[in-house]
Amino acid sequence: SQFGVDYNNVIRVDGTTRFEGYTESESLAKVTALFHDGKAVESITAGQCAVVILENTPFYAESGGQIGDIGRLEGNGFIFDVKDTQKYGQVFGHIGELTQGSLSVGQSVNAVVDDVRRQQISLNHSATHLLHAALRQVLGEHVAQKGSLVQDHALRFDFVQPEAISKAQLAEVERLVNFHIRANHPIVTEEMDIESAKAKGAMALFGEKYGDVVRVVTMSPFSIELCGGIHAKRTGDIGLFKIL
Repeated sequence: SQFGVDYNNVIRVDGTTRFEGYTESESLAKVTALFHDGKAVESITAGQCAVVILENTPFYAESGGQIGDIGRLEGNGFIFDVKDTQKYGQVFGHIGELTQGSLSVGQSVNAVVDDVRRQQISLNHSATHLLHAALRQVLGEHVAQKGSLVQDHALRFDFVQPEAISKAQLAEVERLVNFHIRANHPIVTEEMDIESAKAKGAMALFGEKYGDVVRVVTMSPFSIELCGGIHAKRTGDIGLFKIL
């Protein structure tokens, strides 16, 4: 909506973008495709808005409730300001504006994520997992995530509950999340097959399609979930959790 073109119906690119953002916030990458005004182009010039497809990227594309990364693609004489990152099939689209120079397909860029914002998002994503576990403990096992929004300044969590939550229950949920933040559990991410993940007790979310290999995010036995998002290193990094 920011750019006036629905690229979901436009971008058809073979291949995949290799995601490096679990360990990197900056990497060298090659431009494999460019889209401007809904059309594939060979190059763009300063002042033009576009979607840049890269062979590999540290930028997280919006999924699982976690918003897409922002940052910049830069190189010899050019700067592309990335304002959002989205998935188009198996490729990642870096949406933004070329503020300086020119950029062409086949060029190499240095892809740099806004690391401060990414860090804030990761803290809120980890807090979402603790909140999910706390809600299940306080309200009951029927609580299951039906949606979420993980941003840099806040998180939102959607679930089904047959009756209004009391102030006492809300206070207990908040207390429980902060208890596990102060416990400073290490946040451990492992890759395994789906059957091993289920045996470990990982919660699979509504309507999600899982491949042969899944990522399991563990924060002590309190929270074990399948998740493709980016997380903090320890729960203590979150600092404080407050329900508004």
